[in-house]
Amino acid sequence: MTAFAAPIAEQIWDMKYRFKRPDGTPVDQTVEDSWRRVARALAAEENDPHAWEPRFEAALRGFRFLPAGRILAGTGTGRAVTLFNCFVMGTIPDSMEGIFEMLKEAALTMQQGGGIGYDFSTIRPRGALVEGVGADASGPLSFMDVWDAMCRTIMSAGSRRGAMMATMRCDHPDVEDFIAAKRDPARLRNFNLSVLATDPFMEAVKADADWDLVFGGKVFRTVRARDLWDKIMRATYDYAEPGVIFIDRINKLNNLHYCETIAATNPCGEQPLPPYGACLLGSINLARLVRDPFEDDARINLDELNELVATAVRMMDNVVDASRFPLPQQKAEAQAKRRIGLGVTGLADALLMCGLRYGSDEAVARTEEWMKAVERAAYLASVELAKEKGPFPLFDRDAYLAGAHVRTLDEDVREAIARHGIRNSHLTSIAPTGTISLYAGNVSSGIEPVFAYSYKRKVLQKDGTRTEERVEDYAARLWREKFGDRPFPDWFVDAQTLEPAAHVRMQAAAQKYVDSSISKTINCPADISFDAFKEVYLLAYETGCKGCTTYRPNEVTGSVLSVESEAPAARPEVREVEALPADAAPDHPGEVVYLSEPLDRPEALPGQTYKIKWPESEHAIYITINDVIVGGRRRPFEVFINSKNMEHFAWTVGLTRMISAVFRRGGDVSFVVEELKAVFDPRGGAWMNGRYVPSILAAIGGVIERHMIEIGFIEGEGKGLKSDPRAQAVAVGEEPARGAACPRCGQFALRMQEGCLTCMECGHSKCG
Repeated sequence: MTAFAAPIAEQIWDMKYRFKRPDGTPVDQTVEDSWRRVARALAAEENDPHAWEPRFEAALRGFRFLPAGRILAGTGTGRAVTLFNCFVMGTIPDSMEGIFEMLKEAALTMQQGGGIGYDFSTIRPRGALVEGVGADASGPLSFMDVWDAMCRTIMSAGSRRGAMMATMRCDHPDVEDFIAAKRDPARLRNFNLSVLATDPFMEAVKADADWDLVFGGKVFRTVRARDLWDKIMRATYDYAEPGVIFIDRINKLNNLHYCETIAATNPCGEQPLPPYGACLLGSINLARLVRDPFEDDARINLDELNELVATAVRMMDNVVDASRFPLPQQKAEAQAKRRIGLGVTGLADALLMCGLRYGSDEAVARTEEWMKAVERAAYLASVELAKEKGPFPLFDRDAYLAGAHVRTLDEDVREAIARHGIRNSHLTSIAPTGTISLYAGNVSSGIEPVFAYSYKRKVLQKDGTRTEERVEDYAARLWREKFGDRPFPDWFVDAQTLEPAAHVRMQAAAQKYVDSSISKTINCPADISFDAFKEVYLLAYETGCKGCTTYRPNEVTGSVLSVESEAPAARPEVREVEALPADAAPDHPGEVVYLSEPLDRPEALPGQTYKIKWPESEHAIYITINDVIVGGRRRPFEVFINSKNMEHFAWTVGLTRMISAVFRRGGDVSFVVEELKAVFDPRGGAWMNGRYVPSILAAIGGVIERHMIEIGFIEGEGKGLKSDPRAQAVAVGEEPARGAACPRCGQFALRMQEGCLTCMECGHSKCG
């Protein structure tokens, strides 16, 4: 017997959350061991750990409460990692020294596994005078390029690359360059971008008024507000960025309006945070709380929900004390305010199980009922913690109760806060839960609609065998278990069939009862008109959302997944999704999802050493290529490049590490050969063995190609892939354009979900 609903869920646990020793030996033998480990570590923060450990473990059992992945993976392991997901960093000073001090802090934070957000509005615009130097400023975009390069070199804890959010005010003189930055497909790839839209700007857009672009009190230019708005809309219509954050609404509704100002968010946008603010996330799995699903009296037991929320709040409050922090400023900020972000996942599945169509008036009303219950239970639980452990240090009773959002709480909740204080400044947030939701049985993610009710994926096992599995949505699986092949009812809608306004209505309904924000993607059809697309953002603003992120498939973003009807006679809402292979050829390595970890290194490897004598170079270069056997096939595993010429040292070490890292990820890595052979040295190449070689790097590429041919990895010279199959789309027959391939598994299965790209195949998320 296993607690997992599907093999993929167990694989996700094994890859991401299972505690293992450095040599890969599991410490957690079962997922129950993982739950017990987390419960024990968090209960250790209590005065009576033995009383709370079983209650914490009971909340985790059955995947009812889902702490964020970093909590599940790191708690109780003794590792020096942060349990917080993301941070907004300190305000960037408008000085070279200050800027690079902030860059150092960002690197230290990402090294421990945290994503980061920055407001770049504080850096003077391009062309502005730099006093004392007599030069013009290069502007914030140039420094964003530096941050982007840093992110490419820092691997976050748990082998995740860090995610970054960059914001810029709508009145910054460089905002138009910021809006257009992602038109260059190679620029700022590690950033999500969002424009901070103020209330005066939105009013100027509606009035078609002029809008000043200002820095340091000086007006640099004046534009039409509507023209600037159209530039934002056109950019996100064409390539899904930048998003829009309604920053004045965020600050107006901030529970800590009296002691902080917010100018940035974490990478997915669900946590607007002050300088050095940290977001701590967890989700109540609503799908697991539905009783009598698909019956007339299907419901969520609110007593069970209240008890689970109270336990989750206590656990998350303990994480504040149990976590490490990359910087002392982050620790001080977290402990002064004890901010947590408890949200929900499985909302769409829960609605389906209650017979409600996502986006309908009935679904909106039920969503408000459930979210209000979560908020009320969370605030009352935090009051009880304040009675026991004291309120958060910066609690000011009168100022806190005067907050615009706090004034919307039930009167008895406000009275309880007035009498006893509150332990946590903020309590609710709705975060991306892509991987966690998959681990919990493929429940619908966050408050998103179901994207696809089933899809297929292939897995390459470590022994070289392949498996293909059909992965079903949690509610769809329950329906089939209960009713067999009976067609899904008409309330089974998905993200492909919903109109954008339905998405907005659901986001606005949930936002009423969320004191932070919501990570949500509003899916728009490819053929939506530009004017209709703009109306989506205005509707989000008018209905009280704190931000808006859309995704429209097009030639730039791609259609991401191939969605086909399950059968010719089936209604359109019943969909089967199959991620397309990276190449049309049968049995091509690109069709395999490498869901397992990077290839293990045996104690001994077969290999060969080659010698290159480059003309005009004093010393020869020696290239050693070692291979590994996978599925009975020999493939390159690592490269060592050595030379006595110290001028070569830095680039040979860098090239050694990069090529070896690519080889160890699996798949068809022959594109490395073509990339190296295409490098031209502007100083000139050399004639070697009767042919012209354009650079020493091209010569190394030729050696690697010869080795691949000798071991049978490629058929012959020039037969390798021309580009990385995981880095760009490959057109196949008449199929529609697809977006970028997943950087982990190489499949074209990325989809925009809750503000970030998530892989339907292996669960990889750009936002960590």
